[in-house]
Order: sequence, then C-alpha cells, then structure tokens
Amino acid sequence: MPASPSSSAQAAAREALAVRLMYLRKDAGLTGRELSARCGWHPAKTTRIQKGTVAPSDADIRTWCSACGADDQADDLIATARAVDSMYMEWRRLHRNGIRQVQEDWLALHEQTRHCRVYLSNVPPGFLQTPAFATALMQQITRFQGTPDDVAEAVAARVARSRFLYEGGHRYVVLMEESVLRYQTADPEAMRGQLRHLLAVMPLASVSLGIIPFTAQRTVWPLEAFYVHDDTMALVETLTAEIKVTQPRELADYARAFAGLAEMAVYGDAARALIEAAIDALE
Repeated sequence: MPASPSSSAQAAAREALAVRLMYLRKDAGLTGRELSARCGWHPAKTTRIQKGTVAPSDADIRTWCSACGADDQADDLIATARAVDSMYMEWRRLHRNGIRQVQEDWLALHEQTRHCRVYLSNVPPGFLQTPAFATALMQQITRFQGTPDDVAEAVAARVARSRFLYEGGHRYVVLMEESVLRYQTADPEAMRGQLRHLLAVMPLASVSLGIIPFTAQRTVWPLEAFYVHDDTMALVETLTAEIKVTQPRELADYARAFAGLAEMAVYGDAARALIEAAIDALE
C-alpha cells in the first residue's frame, strides 16, 4: 500500500533533518566516529540519526551541534524535529468527523493569538466571514471532501471567531488579492453581504485590511493562503492539507513574503473603492 501524503511528507521532513545534521558534521570536518566520540554515544546511534531511522531528541540535537561547533543552529533544528509529526495534516483526516471540531480548535488558537497576519488569494479569512458566506463555502468543502455534514455547527464556530475583533486586545493584519472580492464563491446576495461586511469592519482598531489590486506590479507572486500567529507559527492552507510551519528560518520567509505583499496592497479609501466596485459588479 502506498504511503499517504502526510506520512510521505513526514518521512521527507525527517530525511531533510537527517541531511542537515550530516552536513553539520561534514562542515566541522568530523567523521561519524569522531562525532560519536565527542557526543559520548555509540557510532551506531550517529548512523541511525543520519539515515533518519531514529528521531533525535532535543538533547541529542544540542549535543550534535555542540560537537560540530554549531550551537547557533540547535534551536532551529529542534523546531524542525518537533514539527515533523504535526507539520502536514490532510483535510480529510482533520474533517473525518465533520468540520466543526477543526473550527473550534481554530477558535481556541485565535483566542491565544495576539497578532495575526493573514494573506488570502481565494476567500476572506474565517473571522471576517458572514454566516451566509461561510455556509456556502463550507457546503462546497463538505461536498468536495465527502465528509460528514455538520455545516451549521461549523459555521457557528467559525463566526464566533469574529468576537476577537472587539475584545481581548487582538490585532489582525489582513491582505487579500483583489480576486477574493470578485470570485463568486456564494450567490450574489451572500457575496454582497460579505463585501459590505468587509467595509463595515475596516474602521475597527483591531483590523488592518489591505487589497492587492489586479494592476499591482508584482514583487511577490500570488501564494496559498497563510496565517502567521504571533511569529511562532504559520498555518498554510492547500487543497488537500493544512501545513503547520514552526521552524524559525521558514517563519522568517513567511514574514518576508508578507512584508512584500503588504507593499503591493492599497489601504483606506483605495481599498474601499475596490470593494465597492466589486459590489457594483454584482448589481
């Protein structure tokens, strides 16, 4: 039986970690036996770690880095190792009992998050969706994935996230491609309601909403939707899976991409004009 995408991704991540450790050893000019002696363990352990057949502990990674004179890389490698098992979760697996539970998990995550940076190229973020729009979207997702239909409960959990716009000192910086305003993901009435809701939340102190126009000169290409939570985790949404990014070097890439996307966006009156034009196009 072929491996699932999630297990394949995890295997690839373990192998990538093993390769990074191997090159640390080589860059330090050490043989496997020499590194093992410095670490104080049997050479067979070094071999297993380098082949990816054994997952190194946090202490193993710190010891390995110290032996190679690369203590500055230990934290990033530890973050990589911890992320392996949870980095890739298929939507069908997450939604096997319906969508509600995932929405409730995200509610808890947003409650803990103080600063959330969000980039969307397909639909508005869940915490800015109206019940009518969220219902239309989740019905499509449920039909596509063939998972249990608990859309009504899931919508309630998704819309509940919007309360953090008004309480708890949360801050949301949202960037959307202009295409998000134009895709008719729901019927015209629901789309108009969704677009008007975006106009309504723009004045909130907790929200910064930028729109990247079709006409913007691209310095960063359109990407998959991603959410950066407090600079500690990024969630990337693909067609088949949610990818959790926690490695510092990758988080830095997402922060850099977000900064580039933000420079292409328009805000305030210019953003409102794009939203209003999209509403007019539905009349």
